[in-house]
Amino acid sequence: MAQLFVASTFFGAMSLAAALDSGQFGPADQRRILLVSNNATAPEVVAPLDAAPGFETLRSRFDEVISWNDLLWPFHPSTWQPREQEWPLLNRLLRHYWNLAQDEPLHLVVESIQVPPARVFAGIFDDAAITVYSDGLMSYGPTRESPPRDIATRIDQVLYLDLVPDLEPLLLSEYDIARATIGGEAFRSVVAEVAKAVDGVVDRDELAGTPMLLGQYLAALNIVTAAEEDELHARMLRGVAAQGSRTVLFKPHPSTTTRTFSALRATAERSGVRLVMLNDPVPVEVWYETLRPSLVVGAFSTGLSTASRYYGIPIAAVGTELLLERITPYQNSNRIPVTLADATMPRLSEDGTVHPPRIPADRLREELLPLLVAVSYCMQNSAYPHLRDEAAAYLRRNLNDDTGRYFKKRRLAALRLPGASQPRPRYATWLAAGARRLRGS
Repeated sequence: MAQLFVASTFFGAMSLAAALDSGQFGPADQRRILLVSNNATAPEVVAPLDAAPGFETLRSRFDEVISWNDLLWPFHPSTWQPREQEWPLLNRLLRHYWNLAQDEPLHLVVESIQVPPARVFAGIFDDAAITVYSDGLMSYGPTRESPPRDIATRIDQVLYLDLVPDLEPLLLSEYDIARATIGGEAFRSVVAEVAKAVDGVVDRDELAGTPMLLGQYLAALNIVTAAEEDELHARMLRGVAAQGSRTVLFKPHPSTTTRTFSALRATAERSGVRLVMLNDPVPVEVWYETLRPSLVVGAFSTGLSTASRYYGIPIAAVGTELLLERITPYQNSNRIPVTLADATMPRLSEDGTVHPPRIPADRLREELLPLLVAVSYCMQNSAYPHLRDEAAAYLRRNLNDDTGRYFKKRRLAALRLPGASQPRPRYATWLAAGARRLRGS
């Protein structure tokens, strides 16, 4: 059986390497192809994954590394969706192009089965077994769009990094698909390999132990305005500066614009802080391994969880209250990472104070799991009807001014759940309109 691994991020490629090292894809005598997909908005101006510093350390785990963009150009991997009647033809063409026998069994290993390119491959290779591997904190939420049953029945398991203790991903649970963790030690070992390969890119002796900010990419997603995104980063920097730090590291999101750089530099100058940009296209975990920051500050990045879970680095979140309010629609997959950050991570104020998590670590199973069940049901109720009673019970017991930030009254009303705002009777609206007319006369 040939194995076709699809990766769009360095983090995903490292996760695959860790799973391979742990033996989760069987012996190495099978042909293994890594298909890299550059899903950036403008892939022509963003370096491909296989050209990133340190990627060569991962290459040896695969027999071949192939660019999906090169083959697909001028189409974009995130939007190209062939018609269903074209699938058999594309199956034959791709097998021929990649030297796969027409009758050779194929095992697909993909991210984000809901969208291209994963959904496209699942359709083209309609007899392939499928493994889905984790998309960071998003995997703890509901499936954005449940795949059709003919695809779902071929998914053998969900692989994920254990980012939240005592919590399993909800992703694809509507099909009762098995799930397995990628070993934390194996993941750290892979990160250490990459870190060794990029050693010397920054001055380790000078920057070790320096606090780090994680950039977010929110304005382009229409979650906040550009000015609000810049202010979010500025709040992170001012909070760290208030603690006495005179040098701060900034790891931007891969898609961050030059506007973000210039705005944050201006804030740093006003705060008397030296800002060091970590622009190299390597995962933030590589910098954790190399520099061991004293504190990592972000909004809801998966990098916050990996810092705490795998490196024991203190973390703090900023701006989650605003983001919970702004994320639309309610079904937006970013809602679960923001909820996790808001509920389980310490919070940094601009005066440097670090507030404890709303849900302490020893109460995650008792308090966090019911909260996520309720939020997930409200996000995708049609895929998870069996969670309705649990969601309603949670809302009856726990909905108050504090927990209300995780829910929208209009969404609760649409689903007829406890906590929904009570609509005014029609006659009350009619009487109010009549009273206004009388006052006007």
